[in-house]
Amino acid sequence: MAGVLVAAVVFPVVGGLGLASNRAADTVDQTSGELTKAELPLVTTVLDMNGAPIAYLYDQYRIPVASENISDTMKAAIIAIEDKRFFEHKGVDWQGIARAAAKAGVDGETSQGASTLTQQYVKNYLAFVVGKGSDDAYEKATEATLGRKISEARIATQLEQKLTKDEILTAYLNLVPFGNGTYGVGAASRAYFDTTPDKLTVPQAAMLAGLVNEPSRLNPGAAPEPAIKRRNTVIDKMKENGAFGDKADVAEQKATEYKAAELGVVPDVHLLANGCVGAGDGPVYGFFCRYLIDYLEKAGLPFEELQRGGYTIKTTMDPVATHATKEAAESQVPKNAPGVANAMAVVEPGQDKHRVRALAANRDFGNNADAGQTAFSIPAEVTKFGAGSIYKVFTAASAMEQGITGIDKTIDVPNTYTSRVYKDGSKGYTVRNSGTYKDKMSLTEALATSPNTGFVILEEKAGLNKVVDMAYRLGLRQSMQGVNIAGDDLKADGSNGPSQGEQYKQDNSGSFTLGAGPTSILELANVSATLVSGGKWCPPTPVESITDRNGNPVAIKEDPCDQAVAPELANTLVNGMSQDVRSGTAAQAANNATWTRPMLGKTGTTEDHWSVAFIGATPQYAGAVMTFTDGVAPQVICAGNPPRLCGTNDAGGVFGGQVAAPTWFKAMQVIHAPLPVAALPPIDQKYR
Repeated sequence: MAGVLVAAVVFPVVGGLGLASNRAADTVDQTSGELTKAELPLVTTVLDMNGAPIAYLYDQYRIPVASENISDTMKAAIIAIEDKRFFEHKGVDWQGIARAAAKAGVDGETSQGASTLTQQYVKNYLAFVVGKGSDDAYEKATEATLGRKISEARIATQLEQKLTKDEILTAYLNLVPFGNGTYGVGAASRAYFDTTPDKLTVPQAAMLAGLVNEPSRLNPGAAPEPAIKRRNTVIDKMKENGAFGDKADVAEQKATEYKAAELGVVPDVHLLANGCVGAGDGPVYGFFCRYLIDYLEKAGLPFEELQRGGYTIKTTMDPVATHATKEAAESQVPKNAPGVANAMAVVEPGQDKHRVRALAANRDFGNNADAGQTAFSIPAEVTKFGAGSIYKVFTAASAMEQGITGIDKTIDVPNTYTSRVYKDGSKGYTVRNSGTYKDKMSLTEALATSPNTGFVILEEKAGLNKVVDMAYRLGLRQSMQGVNIAGDDLKADGSNGPSQGEQYKQDNSGSFTLGAGPTSILELANVSATLVSGGKWCPPTPVESITDRNGNPVAIKEDPCDQAVAPELANTLVNGMSQDVRSGTAAQAANNATWTRPMLGKTGTTEDHWSVAFIGATPQYAGAVMTFTDGVAPQVICAGNPPRLCGTNDAGGVFGGQVAAPTWFKAMQVIHAPLPVAALPPIDQKYR
């Protein structure tokens, strides 16, 4: 039988036994080749714009270390307990294999393995690298069959021909699990002893070596006595293997001293925080982290790859801006306010990139809903609620582009208007103003005071389809084309379509300009960034750079920037939107904040007061805030300190200038503090 085993390992084909084939030999060659490269799953590190870690993403917590950074004590411990003849054999213990074969049953199963460290490396690689640590993969990699043993032995034999003993030992110590979610001696040293592998003492090294056998049962935190017993067994094996010298009495004395040592494990195992919830300032930074993961998924880096690839991702997140945004959101709506969310996004404008600097909310990011937490990136995702009159900006932009109006031109503002273009059932669509307005006013004044009738009339003249398209062009791309009218992501098969934008077009709905439909807060911020960037749209990116485990740059698939509207149109519209904070619906909030910088601004309030919003931008930063009902059933948000839900009575409903705008100004005061005052771009006479 031993001869058969030797033949099975040495030769690619053994006819009649069904133990090998040319194809199997090719697989063995390929696997041994992979093992020499040892591309182990590694931790991906997410950094803020300054290079400070804000999150870690991993499937296996592993800190790879070079051979010279692993103590001889650790190497001696693992060899003593797992494979004392490691430096003598060529990858396979033939006597052990023969014993396993002798015990093989009729069904081909065997209960004895006698695996060498090299074979264990092969087994663990197949289970935790190739098989990604799944239960099925582990079962397959460790199944007690003769065929599996032969395959493992052949790969181990080839591996010994390609790598040195020290390379195999180092690879093994970087690969195997040590319990509590740690893989490799680097992570285990940090987790259990808050040290590095080169500084491990004999008792520490012995405990870690003992864990490899059964890391769950020997968990030093949950089962210290079995862990100590196993550690002491390793120490005895080290003594037998000559690790403590040739003199028996000296070796015995050392072993006794080492076995008397305390277990020494840190009180709280030092595991690296994993994911967006626990890393860094997770409750604050988690919204940005979640958006980053979603963004990279669409850009060709799926989450599973991030968990295993060992990337370093430098993001665009500004921690100062993020904390300022968080504090501003909570100052208006407490984090535990029942049913009321207040979220903000900040984007830095630019001609070649729109960098997302902050995503925050009054809610903390997390999984405890009772504590007012949410695991959804509410500042970035398309909310189920509208931005109200902010959508009038798209009507104005479309009308200006077509030469229908300009910022100084007069528009009609009747108190009530019934459209002949848009329908409400069999009747014309009727709209009324909220408040008293002059019969006529300039477009600039209308953008500041927000009469409904004037913009529905302007929408008729510009054409609904073009107004919807303008919303998409300026930045509401996911909001218009990625979700349906209910705000649900469109399915790949289109079964829950059409998109929100197409639905408005099909329904010929004049209410579009009043902004009742689902809207992304981040995309609103990017709309204002597009306008102050001279009409240049760029995707709101959270990524500054990505490098792989070897430090090489990694490219991702991001949409290219495009000129959404003419620079002259954008610049003029920016000026046309500059009066809201001086004499319009946001003036009180600006005055309370002692805001004096030139800026564009626009408030929005939905008809049912379920949501209010504000967008604003200087040439340096753009931002958007939305306050909306996030309870089980939507209700009116009533003004107050703090704002509260008040059922269906909208008499005391809150407006965008009361909650959303103050949030914006409080955050932006901090963000703009170190910056000089920047003037708005020049007005072009064509659009005046």
